[in-house]
Amino acid sequence: MIRLKKQLFNDFAACKGLRSTRQRDIILDIFLSTHKHLSVEELYLMIKASHPGIGQATVYRTLKLFSEAGLAREITLHDGQARYEHVLAGEHHDHLICTSCDNIIEFENEAIERLQEEVTSRHGFLMKTHEMKIYGICPACRAECAG
Repeated sequence: MIRLKKQLFNDFAACKGLRSTRQRDIILDIFLSTHKHLSVEELYLMIKASHPGIGQATVYRTLKLFSEAGLAREITLHDGQARYEHVLAGEHHDHLICTSCDNIIEFENEAIERLQEEVTSRHGFLMKTHEMKIYGICPACRAECAG
């Protein structure tokens, strides 16, 4: 799967007339090695540990390219903090976001998906994309408060 994502990005970059760079390859490798929802700063700190020559602005621009290529999705949290997750085109899931610790839990629910399609259809609306974010308190934070 990682090799496919790398190939998709290389094809995208070639179509955009962008040359392949070692820095982008490193950023992509590190980005794809995690299954977290990372801020630019968090990804930059991970990269900086082993590749101090790659700057934060380069990481930011590269994440934007990954989003354009369909390999990353930007999620903005309740506090305005943008985070990125890696995806493959056509892949979809929704998010539960803890407003206490910013933990993000991914979930899929076919009933919710069907309901959204019914609602858009009933209104004659052609849905292109959507995202669902449910904010609340995760079990760990709830247990911490109760303890």
